[in-house]
Amino acid sequence: MTMKVIGAGFGRTATASLKIALETLLNGNCYHMSEVLGNAGHVDLWLEATAGKPVWDDIFDGYVATVDFPGSFYWRELADKYPDAKVLLSIRDPESWYTSTQETIFSHTLEDIQAGTKWGRMIQATITDHFGGDIHSKDHLLEAFNNHKENVMSAFGPERLLVFQAKQGWDPLCQFLGVPVPDHDYPNVNSKEEFEGIFELLRSPVGPDVMDGKGISGSMHEEMFEKE
Repeated sequence: MTMKVIGAGFGRTATASLKIALETLLNGNCYHMSEVLGNAGHVDLWLEATAGKPVWDDIFDGYVATVDFPGSFYWRELADKYPDAKVLLSIRDPESWYTSTQETIFSHTLEDIQAGTKWGRMIQATITDHFGGDIHSKDHLLEAFNNHKENVMSAFGPERLLVFQAKQGWDPLCQFLGVPVPDHDYPNVNSKEEFEGIFELLRSPVGPDVMDGKGISGSMHEEMFEKE
């Protein structure tokens, strides 16, 4: 499969909904942090990437798009690797983004769960280190969010880049991709409450294997994001 869309937006910018939207529009699979959890060996592939030995074609084999962390921090490399792919920068209000991260992906709860695991090392290398090691300071994160937005926007013209908010719905996304607008509502998944399921998964008996990079069984992986 050919990579068609590179998501440059940070996690908690409605990337789970965007994953489902792109899978609908492109009729193919979209990579997301859930794929790192779900696919055996992908934690190791990302650790290799952070060590300067990325094998992008192995990571994205079978995918037509990528959104969310960890791929969004590698947007420059991926844009060079896949020059025909369009770039999609998902954003939201920075203040609400910060609040959301502290309750979910950057929460102390998740830090405690993943401490000392291979998954934790991968998160450190692919996300935390890119924030300079600080994922709790509001001022620091807001500056990083806004700088990231400006860097992506300055790198591409409108023919390759779309800056997108989920509240805009299907229309700008479909126009950008040159595809028809679906006859159903834009997806809405992965709220703060639904993220509790991730905590439960990682605390469950399968949690240690998942955080060791052994993946998740097919049915459990498919149920991580319910389509609405």
